[in-house]
Amino acid sequence: MSAGLVILGIVVLLALRVPIAFAILGPALAYTLLTDQSTGLSLRTATQEINSFPLLAIPLFILVGVAANHTGIADRIFGFAQVLLGRLRGSLGYVNIGVSVGFSWVSGTALADVAGMGKMIVPAMTDRGYPRRFSLGLTAASSLISPIMPPSIPAIVYASVAAVSTAALFAAAVVPAFLVAAGLSLAVYLWARKQPHLTGERATAAEVRTAVLRVLGPLGAPLILLGGILSGLFTPTEAAAVGAAYVLLLGFLYRELTLRTLWRVLVETATTAASIAIILAASGLLGWILARERVPQDIASFLLGLTDSPVVFLLLVNLVLILLGTVLEPIAALMITVPVLLPIAVQFGVDPVHFGIIVMVNLMIGLLTPPIGGVLFVLGSATRSPMHEVFRGTAPFLVPLLLVLALLTFVPDLVLFLPRYLGL
Repeated sequence: MSAGLVILGIVVLLALRVPIAFAILGPALAYTLLTDQSTGLSLRTATQEINSFPLLAIPLFILVGVAANHTGIADRIFGFAQVLLGRLRGSLGYVNIGVSVGFSWVSGTALADVAGMGKMIVPAMTDRGYPRRFSLGLTAASSLISPIMPPSIPAIVYASVAAVSTAALFAAAVVPAFLVAAGLSLAVYLWARKQPHLTGERATAAEVRTAVLRVLGPLGAPLILLGGILSGLFTPTEAAAVGAAYVLLLGFLYRELTLRTLWRVLVETATTAASIAIILAASGLLGWILARERVPQDIASFLLGLTDSPVVFLLLVNLVLILLGTVLEPIAALMITVPVLLPIAVQFGVDPVHFGIIVMVNLMIGLLTPPIGGVLFVLGSATRSPMHEVFRGTAPFLVPLLLVLALLTFVPDLVLFLPRYLGL
């Protein structure tokens, strides 16, 4: 049984809507049986992929995000952004993006962001006269800031697979995340110029003071997470543990978190973390199969024979990753593609940290595109909107996202100057 048949089996199972972890695991286990490989070896190969101290940060960062969703932190960030930006034309568009930036510092996943924000922001925008499609599309697009901005779960996975510094990757992701926010803000500005009726009111001094006081507690979370990691005070895993404790403490202090709510938070965290762990294990077994069949070497020989230009190589990588992102969940796509493409990228002189940002942004854009489109499904479910309406609203915002991707791909200093400045 060849690697090609394994890939074909995965594609068929995905087309049949089999969950991604089992769509990978089924053909991979079939390969080990048909090639007389030990079942124990298969299980050991799969479990080794998740037997990693850096990956322990994933469930802890998930706990931070889930707890933030249940403790009113999103509401406080929304109120602060609304007071800060409410006077601008199209103000709730900027508020939408600002809330995603603020929430990204405690989230790390697009699905957590869009699940928490969708129920709150989309109704608020439509009630104020914003078109429903515009509200859905901007909410979906802005949710991509979370898995790019540290603490980013895809960054942790990439750092583990590529054996690069998680802190360096976190630092490298800050500018790209703000560029995504800037690109979406520019799109809102161009749209809002033709919407003179969508102008808010200036907040009073009392409203500003109240909003600032309400957001002081949540602002401590990014200081702990990012400040602790980038300063070297904490490892990412330690920062995640401290951040989770801090957010839970805020929940109890704000009286938003009860023992019953805490149980729901822990169950949701465990369910999400377990699903990611299964995907990581299955993808690790598939990676071993691809390595055994010498697929990375074959792809490297093909690409090196096709071009000797790093620019052409990166264009091809962007095209392949965007297509993969439409059908694969980002974590699985990272586990499968990085061991294959990273050695080739290094041969072309591409920095591994820069390559990691390119891979992450590509795969995050895939979350907005059918047929998988995880963000589209979650937002549609949260707002009771059909998927086609969510995608039609999202499609225009793919333009600024792709422009930011091109900028990050061909201007590596935008990605690398901050980790270099911090000596990471």
